[in-house]
Amino acid sequence: MKEVIPIKRQQQTAAKIVASARSSQKITTQALLAQLFEDFVPLNGDRVGGEDPAIVGGIALFNGQPVTVIATNKGTTLEERMACHFGCPEPAGYRKALRLMKAAEKFNRPVITLVNTAGAYPAAHAEITGQGMAIANNLYEMSTLKTPIISVIFGEGGSGGALALACGDQVWMTTDSMYSILSPEGFAAILWKDSQRADEAAAIMQLTPDALQAAGVIDGIVDEPEDESIFCQNIASMLTEQLTQLQQLPVTHLLAQRQARFRQF
Repeated sequence: MKEVIPIKRQQQTAAKIVASARSSQKITTQALLAQLFEDFVPLNGDRVGGEDPAIVGGIALFNGQPVTVIATNKGTTLEERMACHFGCPEPAGYRKALRLMKAAEKFNRPVITLVNTAGAYPAAHAEITGQGMAIANNLYEMSTLKTPIISVIFGEGGSGGALALACGDQVWMTTDSMYSILSPEGFAAILWKDSQRADEAAAIMQLTPDALQAAGVIDGIVDEPEDESIFCQNIASMLTEQLTQLQQLPVTHLLAQRQARFRQF
């Protein structure tokens, strides 16, 4: 018989995961890149005229194989965080990500995305310069990209800002991460006109890794211990296994499987 979890405990669990996903102690993008990959070479610019530090991308070696890595970046110092809008990308960031993905397709490199963002930067300037179109282009192009894509959400996975980097063949989350259509505070403010009910909203939204895996939204969960080196080893093991499987598939099968994955929602 399936255990019925009390609503209060569901709220506490969801609230704890939200807090952990947003924690300032969360592993940084720079630490992840350094421990997971070798010879990382960053590539900047969207080739339209913009450069967004909220998205870091480039070419690296993973187990000796060239891969394209794209990651959101919250920064480490106050100045960096302000420049990155605390990890909320602008259109130039998404265009840069797409440029790197298309290059990966051309040279047959797998794409690995690392996501930790509250969402796309919600400023008038970002909307004027094509935020919605940039995200939509990523969704469309990723659905037909002829190379394996694995997405890992290791902190916040907020709305279209996260989805624009998470239309992968495989989408994984770490144990202390969240993935949702908007923030619990925003959900509570819209539904109940009371952002103080965020913990209640978090439980209703089913934004935790366990709930999302049960619903088939994500493919698996990577254990996230306090030791960063062990955590990175866990991610590396998952990436090794999944890349091996995906690279054995014919391109037509890979695309059909990816598209079917998202259509089932």
